[in-house]
Amino acid sequence: MAGLEGVGQPRQRVSATAARWVPAADDEQALKAVELYGNPTDAEVRLPSRPESAATARRLTQCVVLRQWALPAQTGEYAVLLVSELVGNAVRHTGARVFGLRMLRRRGWIRIEVRDPSRGLPCLMPVGEMDTSGRGLFLVDKLADRWGVDLLPRGKTTWFEMRVADR
Repeated sequence: MAGLEGVGQPRQRVSATAARWVPAADDEQALKAVELYGNPTDAEVRLPSRPESAATARRLTQCVVLRQWALPAQTGEYAVLLVSELVGNAVRHTGARVFGLRMLRRRGWIRIEVRDPSRGLPCLMPVGEMDTSGRGLFLVDKLADRWGVDLLPRGKTTWFEMRVADR
């Protein structure tokens, strides 16, 4: 990202072990989330801008990536972690009442988008080894193959894309 050329940051892939699931219980919750809020592959799902909505977004992502798209567990783990980071940013930094979640799949790629009404751009900051916060976009930058922000007439969409093997 702009302005970070030459900034030393670890280049290895980060493990997403914190995003592991207990399959049966979480699978049921994920299906309930899709039933209650809708499928983010059909249309944008609007969620209240509250911290607890991150769990709903994670469940929706889990259901789509693992069940509907039948992608590998590691892809699901990374997608769930990155959705959590984007949703956290939307909830903490935009002052919005709601945000939108959309998931798209095309040949060889998945794309996950979080839309909010703020036009304030997220900023990728250098991360120190002992930092306890501010790692969200750093994780997105390390785990996603591509990410960015699209400004809209009223707000923005922050997105990431990951390469996937086609069935």
